[in-house]
Amino acid sequence: MANHDGRTDSPDEALPPPAPRTSKHPDERKDEILVAARALFAEKGIARTSISDVAERVSITRGLVYHYFTDKDTLVDVVLEQHIDEFVASIREWDAQREVGNIEQALTDCIAMFRRHVRSATNPVGGLPRIEDARLYNRFIDRAVGAMVDCFRTTTVEAYARHHKIQIENVYETFYVLIYGLIGLTRSHPTISDDRLKDLVRQTLRLEQGGSDSIPS
Repeated sequence: MANHDGRTDSPDEALPPPAPRTSKHPDERKDEILVAARALFAEKGIARTSISDVAERVSITRGLVYHYFTDKDTLVDVVLEQHIDEFVASIREWDAQREVGNIEQALTDCIAMFRRHVRSATNPVGGLPRIEDARLYNRFIDRAVGAMVDCFRTTTVEAYARHHKIQIENVYETFYVLIYGLIGLTRSHPTISDDRLKDLVRQTLRLEQGGSDSIPS
């Protein structure tokens, strides 16, 4: 094909060179996929999110998603485990920072931590995924609550027991029911006040309002 000065362009001259493919470290690419999946699961729900949706969000092919995660169920499991790990990490951080002898502040901080992780389905972005399948939801909650109770038992409960007689029996089961109930309550009634939640924790664990967990004199 002749150009304006009479010369003929070869095919290589007429077409721009293809854009170079972006090559990333496997861990970086995997993290991008997980970030996209987490956002989509919160925005659209797990059932309505496809592998194609995830690939489009990251601007990669479906095949590359399958390279890192053999199927959607595997991707879902990894995302849910991330949430559980973050719950536990937050409990450990809260326990390390709480002021010994200040139960009221500890409860306030604990409820604030709880609120950060459990969001209403009407405002899911950044919070928990929308899990439409009842069996998957129950499995996730069971694993999450079990992990949180184990963490509380080996940190806060043991520390409290060194200075006080624990006023409840069946500690593990009581914490399990309490956390499970708080999750359901805050998701179904997102406007419930923090003071009401703190009252429920006090009543369930038999903590005195304004009490102290310091060593008694």
